[in-house]
Amino acid sequence: MYMLTFLSCSLDDDGTQIDPPNFNVLGLWDLSEVIINPPQDLNEDGTSSENLFDELECLSGELLIDGDLQWSLEQTNLSVTTITGGQFNIQCNGMVSANGTWFSDENEVIFEDNPEFSALQIENGRLILNTNEDLPGFQRFVYVLRQ
Repeated sequence: MYMLTFLSCSLDDDGTQIDPPNFNVLGLWDLSEVIINPPQDLNEDGTSSENLFDELECLSGELLIDGDLQWSLEQTNLSVTTITGGQFNIQCNGMVSANGTWFSDENEVIFEDNPEFSALQIENGRLILNTNEDLPGFQRFVYVLRQ
């Protein structure tokens, strides 16, 4: 006589099966790109860039995603002022912090407890927040896993 045992990993909330989180997103992620449109020459080197990392030395950010389904974020707060003719003044204005709980599948990481930082797409080993806004908004924030 043979006995078969099947084991399945899932979270059970009120009898509803939920797939386990994608733990491949665990780690410390560094902000590597802040994409804007239209490109700006904030450092006045004669070259406009769509990536604020090319223009602002003060820009930084860290996103920690841990195995206890908790996340925390600390990054530079950016203030944007309209000048004229498609030109903007963008300055670092202190740091912002946020934290909460997270869940992830193969395509995105969902961040709870913060409506402004709600979901990041997983693309080619990067985490991407697409806002698709032109200045004074931001197009995209990109995070890469710290090695």
